[in-house]
Parts: sequence; C-alpha cells; structure tokens
Amino acid sequence: MGVRRTIYKSLLSSLIVVLTPFLVLVGSMAQDSSFATEALTVNLADISWGPPGGGSGVPVGVRTARQGIDPITGGITYYAMFPAGSHFDLHWHTHDEFVVVVQGAVTVELGEETHSLKPGSYVVIPGKINHSWDVPEDEDVVILVRRAGPADFNFVAK
Repeated sequence: MGVRRTIYKSLLSSLIVVLTPFLVLVGSMAQDSSFATEALTVNLADISWGPPGGGSGVPVGVRTARQGIDPITGGITYYAMFPAGSHFDLHWHTHDEFVVVVQGAVTVELGEETHSLKPGSYVVIPGKINHSWDVPEDEDVVILVRRAGPADFNFVAK
C-alpha cells in the first residue's frame, strides 16, 4: 500500500506543477474583461445575412453573417450560405477551419478525399490542406465556420 500511496502523491504533485500556470492564466483571463465571452443565441431563420458576393474562385451569390471574433487568435466565427449549384474553387487557409453543415447538403474535397455531407456533419480542415466545395442543384447550403486564426484564401492554380 505504501508504494501506491507514494506513486499517487508523486503523480498528484506533478499534476499540480503542470496545471498551476494554466489555472493562473485562465483565472487572469476571466478577470480581464477583454477576454470576456458574451452570451449569444442564434436562430437560423433570424440571421442577418450580408449582401451576395463572390467571384474569383468564391461562389457568386455567397452570403455570410459574422457571429464573432476570437480576441486572442483573430479567428472569426460566421455562417455562410452557398447558392444551389455553386462551386468553391480549390483553395487552402493558413489556419485550421472547423465547419458544421447546418442546412442542405454539400460535397467537400479534402486533399485527395471527397466527402458528401448533410446537416449535422462536422468537418475539421487542417491549415494548408487543399479543399473545395460543391453544392447540389436542388438547395442552398448553410455552414457554420470557426477559424483558428485570421481568414485567408489561397487559391490553387489549375
């Protein structure tokens, strides 16, 4: 029993040493109002979409609705609505991208693989991986995107 207790105490001490700086940082962030997160609820039917845009590789008619920006990473969270039958050319981003399909269906090419996605699907797109989107002819698609850093679009020449 003495050996187990010694190992347990050693592990607990190591854990405290590792976690203490993290807990201090989190505590200071919580007290710093610049890191405060505000409550937000969004109903898809109530989204205020920006004007249609696109062109130069981005689907014509795409609309977005920014929901927030991470004050530390500069990564944005936004909804994007791609028109039925549209195509987003092959491109990559510097930072990781996290996507949830909210409405409609979409096919995404990630590197060498193609995936058919429906509402509720979740996609992690690592930074610098080539990807493209295709929306079927029958319905617009809405996705919710969160970026791990500032947005950039680097289109791949064909």
